Amino acid sequence: MRMKRIIPCLDIYKGRVVKGVNFVNLADAGDPVEIAKRYNELNADEIVFLDISATTEGRGTMLEVIKRAAAQVTIPLTVGGGIRNLDDIGAVLAVGADKAGINSAAVKNPQLIKEGAEKYGSRRIVAAIDAKKDEGGTYRVYINGGTLNTGLDAVEWAKECQKLGAGEILLTSIDKDGTKDGYDLELTSLISKAVDIPVIASGGAGKKEHFAEVLGDKVGADAALAASLFHFNEVGIQELKEYLNSRNIPVRL
Repeated sequence: MRMKRIIPCLDIYKGRVVKGVNFVNLADAGDPVEIAKRYNELNADEIVFLDISATTEGRGTMLEVIKRAAAQVTIPLTVGGGIRNLDDIGAVLAVGADKAGINSAAVKNPQLIKEGAEKYGSRRIVAAIDAKKDEGGTYRVYINGGTLNTGLDAVEWAKECQKLGAGEILLTSIDKDGTKDGYDLELTSLISKAVDIPVIASGGAGKKEHFAEVLGDKVGADAALAASLFHFNEVGIQELKEYLNSRNIPVRL
């Protein structure tokens, strides 16, 4: 069985780490470089940087912040937000990111995943999917920071992302984002079972038990991502890993 990963997420808005609920009502949580450095010391497995306003503001991601953060950490760093083309992927990798997360641009131009995988390798291309359940019970893909419903079926889109060459899926439940009442187990299970590549579950972590649920065999996520829970020291990463280990979920201690 693959080792399960615990991944803090830094949502960055105008150069600061923020956290909200259902993608809105943002609160300041600190400096991204200092926070990344702390997570590196606290035994996180990876760190995700998401520039949450880059796409809606029509600009590229913040390369200088990524460069400074990459110099402070030894664990893998994934960067998303504002990545629109191959040059943008190359730019974030060049300043020290290990992986590039693509969301809106991939929906608008699916070949970007294929081209990125061919040029930089599948393991460096993360397909980021923001999904929300519609009234009929189907999970739909949203882009532009969760503001635009594309109408795409999230499960079918995940399968297409794998087919195009993505090495991993970062799956965020908009319904669960920031609520702290648990991951969207139905959504995560559907997509984990539909693809063979690793799935990172995001949105809704509130306590240690939530991680055990989403990483367990029944749901099958390969990694669990959280933000405010870690930012505000509500759950420690080492404490969480020791708990998961006691539940027979393989983690790097």
